[in-house]
Amino acid sequence: MKSNPAIVWLRQDFRILRNEALSFATNNHANVSAIYIFKKKKFDNKREAQKWWIYESLKNFKFDLEKYNVNLEIASYNTYQDFFEKYSKKNLSFYWNKIYEPDYINFDRKISKFLKNKNISYKIFKGNILNEYQEVTKKDNTPFKVFTHFWNTAEPIYIKKEFRKKISLKKSLKKIKILETSNKLETILPKKKWFKKFHNYWTPSEKKGLEILNKFVENQIMNYGENRDIPGVFGTSRISPYLANGQINVETAWDVCENIKSKSRGYRKYINELGWREFSHSLINYFPSMLKGNLRKEFDNFPWVKNNQHLIAWKKGFTGYPIVDAGMRELNETGWMHNRVRMITGSFLVKHLRIHWMEGEKYFRNCLLDFNEANNVSGWQWVAGCGADAAPYFRIFNPVLQGEKFDKDGEYVKKWVPELKNSPIKFIHKPWEMTKEIQESYKILIGIDYPKPIVNHANARQEALKAFSKIKK
Repeated sequence: MKSNPAIVWLRQDFRILRNEALSFATNNHANVSAIYIFKKKKFDNKREAQKWWIYESLKNFKFDLEKYNVNLEIASYNTYQDFFEKYSKKNLSFYWNKIYEPDYINFDRKISKFLKNKNISYKIFKGNILNEYQEVTKKDNTPFKVFTHFWNTAEPIYIKKEFRKKISLKKSLKKIKILETSNKLETILPKKKWFKKFHNYWTPSEKKGLEILNKFVENQIMNYGENRDIPGVFGTSRISPYLANGQINVETAWDVCENIKSKSRGYRKYINELGWREFSHSLINYFPSMLKGNLRKEFDNFPWVKNNQHLIAWKKGFTGYPIVDAGMRELNETGWMHNRVRMITGSFLVKHLRIHWMEGEKYFRNCLLDFNEANNVSGWQWVAGCGADAAPYFRIFNPVLQGEKFDKDGEYVKKWVPELKNSPIKFIHKPWEMTKEIQESYKILIGIDYPKPIVNHANARQEALKAFSKIKK
């Protein structure tokens, strides 16, 4: 047992279970402090919703750590380098878990060199992923660009591994303080108070995340294959914010699924979703340029449209297409959106409105509690047609048909677009087709109570196909 204190640098790992850096530190040092570094530039005007989640996570995780005599301290620095340069002068050991984003990977390399040169003890552990992304390549050592081929290789690699023993935390000798000044948790919260409604939907703690995961596997995973596309029912796991912020390790999700005795089609579909998460992390690390532009470079010449009025209507959920508006309002209210509806709203922005996918990516980044750089960028490029294994650009979702297929009774639309709650089912996804008499009888005046469609689907589709034909030449 080492006598010098240890710092566990918290990033996206607000958990006790399967937190390798925390487990190693408490088992090898008499005293440990967990430190979260709030880097303002990382969040300012970019990830407002996640500020609330992090605030709540730290508050709840602080309570969990106190059981082990581990203090949780909050530091605020412009750069992570500033923190390490200051505290490397003390007799401390540093531990943290990886984040699989190019900027973090590059920083880990840089700070490792810095700590080695100063002969300072440190160790970096595997992060919240099944396989290290370098482990999964083609036979010629090049990266995959097609999901099916990727996952057919990646899944067996993980299954064949010797599963690591879950190391329990050891109680520290005493609760210590490392920082000269620890910031108040409240400094992390967004200035605008729109986040207060999130309390109605989420409890950002490890305990709650594991509870949701276990209930999903017990009660819903068997029907996941069918219900995952129906936004009006609880057909998905809804653990994405807990995975993104590290209340749940993906290996834990895998284990819980593997314990199912009778593995249905739903189990296989869900495991494949974990595979998509792996694939996205592989893509951004092998092709980091896609974080700032199109992976498929022919899309650099795509004739995107700049229309701020349409962009605002999309963001606020006033496009006149009920399934699109329901999705955007769910996002604005809860910090989360059903995955099928993410595809529908994304497709509408980039194909009906022909607004650049990066505008959508930026808005989702700011509003999603489950924002993850790899998933968000890969997902938007998949919808736009400019990413790896992407949906073909000529596949343009018809928002009316999507609504009628996946929300046939209109339950989802009625919940999030209350103006249409009394609409006849026949018109719930195309209210503009109601005659004036029907509108008046149901007290839904299109253009007054609910907006008219901001674009005509057929016309928008033709314009999108015309634009796509230009980049094919």
